[in-house]
Amino acid sequence: MEAPHFIEIDGRRWRATDPSIPDAFRKELVDELMRARRAIGVLIKAGDDELLADARRQVSAAKIALGERGEPWWDEPSVEGRRQRIEAAILALAGHRAPEGTICPSDAARAIGGAQWRSLVPAVRDVARDLARAGQVQVTQGGTPLDPDADWKGPVRIRLTPS
Repeated sequence: MEAPHFIEIDGRRWRATDPSIPDAFRKELVDELMRARRAIGVLIKAGDDELLADARRQVSAAKIALGERGEPWWDEPSVEGRRQRIEAAILALAGHRAPEGTICPSDAARAIGGAQWRSLVPAVRDVARDLARAGQVQVTQGGTPLDPDADWKGPVRIRLTPS
């Protein structure tokens, strides 16, 4: 039986979470979504517009990674749609594990790639490279940050750029 594409809550129709996300990654992404939503509530009261905008970006990243925003998870993604979801998964998972934790590129690939996650690992590494160039993440090897323009070999880890 095919998973429903939409759910209804209090009479409103919402896009369902991508059912191909493994439970452990779904839990992390939902935890990150709820953390960012709680932060929005606090920041609205505090009146901090800059941090509020950041918290809203975190909510959006988690929802895109979950498949609840962006291109529909049940359709074949465009190149840009796949890239957007990879970026969102990297940022949401790294955000959930921050400040000390890191993710492996395969974590983001597994979170959004379904059974074909292995084929996404090179694209995840490319998106991580672009995010590192933009200063949003650091890609490390053995705990040492790597130059985003260098030729990486071997296993790497991704973490949010320390602020």
